Amino acid sequence: MTIKVLVVDDSALVRSLLAEIIRETPDMTLVGAAPDAYVARDMVNEFAPDVITLDIEMPRMDGLAFLEKLMKARPTPVVMISTLTEAGAEATLHALELGAVDFIPKPKLGVTSGIREYAELIVEKIRAAAAVRVKASVKKSQPDISPNQKAVISGRLQSTEKIIAIGASTGGTEAIKDLLMQLPTAVPGIVMTQHMPAGFTRTYAERLNKVTRLHVVEAKGGERILPGHAFLAPGGHHLVVVRSGADYIVKLSDAEPVHRHRPAVDVMMESVALAGGKNVLGVLLTGMGKDGAKGMLDIRNQGGYTFAQDEASCVVYGMPKEAVVIGGVDQVVALERMGAALLDKINTMGSGNRL
Repeated sequence: MTIKVLVVDDSALVRSLLAEIIRETPDMTLVGAAPDAYVARDMVNEFAPDVITLDIEMPRMDGLAFLEKLMKARPTPVVMISTLTEAGAEATLHALELGAVDFIPKPKLGVTSGIREYAELIVEKIRAAAAVRVKASVKKSQPDISPNQKAVISGRLQSTEKIIAIGASTGGTEAIKDLLMQLPTAVPGIVMTQHMPAGFTRTYAERLNKVTRLHVVEAKGGERILPGHAFLAPGGHHLVVVRSGADYIVKLSDAEPVHRHRPAVDVMMESVALAGGKNVLGVLLTGMGKDGAKGMLDIRNQGGYTFAQDEASCVVYGMPKEAVVIGGVDQVVALERMGAALLDKINTMGSGNRL
């Protein structure tokens, strides 16, 4: 099936470059290239595109306002075109909250060469978006913790021996947020890798810190992983966990990308498996590709326990599926039940002994 793509961008150069990439892709058809939201609205009604690439910064009506109206009137998979700036990161995260599937970073300099370098990634993201069943965005609040979970919080969860490793990609910014909002303050220490470029991860961590019960930060390296704290891998660096006596410590690595990603979920999970063994809980959420599948298997092989998000609640059932296929998953869970499943498992693990 041919994917019908609509490009919406106020830059004639960017429209031309994206149009060229789409026209050169056999399974895609460019149905239109709109310079603003009003032209785009008419093209959406006329051509019913399968995927829209949408610029955030546009005259008359910005991309966020158009996206919000689109998701109410005619929900369509959208891939945002975002500038690599702090303001661009804020706007992009807001777009993902409004229902955008993914985003493509637009270089501030060298737009022509930059976008052409991203051609393969752009095509992959459009294909992934075309397979997504877009749902209306719903504002989520922190769920109440059940009496049984409160009992767990006061006891076994206080052990610093346990560690949770969470990995995600496409659709993961919202999935990670949803999961963290289900967790209590005294949950074991968490490390997280979400495929995002440098500059976006700090903003994302700050947003998570505001809406969850946990203390969430972008990892700097050298931090001790404590209960109630969550450390997000910074864009451009792998997050690695090492053991120092009875403590888990965060380290950052500039090693080569894995699965074309840095940070990579596999790098983080493989290190956690070695450092924590049977005390590790691995969680693999929605995402395109197979990053994290091997890491989940490593966690299982070292005696840890692993959870994968189920297909129905995934934006893209790629990474979790790959982990299931190779035998790296103990339990497949819907996103809305993932927090409870984690707490139930921690309750059965018992407290670890400090050495």
